[in-house]
Amino acid sequence: MKPLLLAPICMTALLAACADMGTDVDPILDGAPRAQFHSDLAACRHLARSQSQLDHDMMAAAVIGAGIGGVLGEIDEEGDALGGAVIGALAGAAVGASEASDTRENIVLNCLRGRGHAVVN
Repeated sequence: MKPLLLAPICMTALLAACADMGTDVDPILDGAPRAQFHSDLAACRHLARSQSQLDHDMMAAAVIGAGIGGVLGEIDEEGDALGGAVIGALAGAAVGASEASDTRENIVLNCLRGRGHAVVN
C-alpha cells in the first residue's frame, strides 16, 4: 500500500482509538465512595469525552509533525519528503494523543473533586 494512502488510514484509526483515552481512569478515593459517585463518574467521563478541542490539538500536532518530517526527509540525501511526512505525522499524532489522554484524565479527576469526592489520584 502506498504511504500516501496509508497515512490517512492510520490517522483515522488513531483518532478513533483516542476518543476514550484518559476517560477510563479508575480514581482512588480517600475513604468510601458517596452514593452518587458512580453517576458523577459517568458524567465526568462524558464531559472529558466531549472535549473536541483535544482532538483538534492532536490533529494539529500531526500536521506539524508531517511538516517537520517532510522537510527532514527532503534535506536527507537518501530520504524522501513523503516518507518523512508520513512518519512525522504519525509521531506527531502519537504525541498529541498522549497529551489528549492526560488532559482527559485530569478533566475526570478534577470534575470529581469539584463534585465533592475525595480523589487522591
